[in-house]
Amino acid sequence: MSVKSKSELSSHKGTNIKLPLIIFEEGGTIICYCPSLDLSGYGYNEKEAIDSYKYVMAEYFDHSVEKETLEKDLKRLGWHITKNLRKNIIPPPVTKLLEHNNNFKRVFEKFDYKKLSTNVRFPAFS
Repeated sequence: MSVKSKSELSSHKGTNIKLPLIIFEEGGTIICYCPSLDLSGYGYNEKEAIDSYKYVMAEYFDHSVEKETLEKDLKRLGWHITKNLRKNIIPPPVTKLLEHNNNFKRVFEKFDYKKLSTNVRFPAFS
């Protein structure tokens, strides 16, 4: 899954990163949750939930790039960002997410879920 934000459409700069998505059902609704970004989408079925998630993620990137808050927000979420040559961004490991992300911990402990891996193209930021 490669989500292109408006800001990315005008630039081919960016970084591809593999992220986990968790699909689970709560209250009759299918939820697609990305613990690394603490974002989710939902729908009546898995396809709708994934499509909703893509939209939410694109809006997140558009907003955070426009406001120049992407780097700060990723660090808040536990991402490691290095300043070598081009910025290298590394998502937090699942063990850290379980320690610090109460949403993910609740899903992990309470629900049956399916894990998917997806490639996400992060917009470039300085």
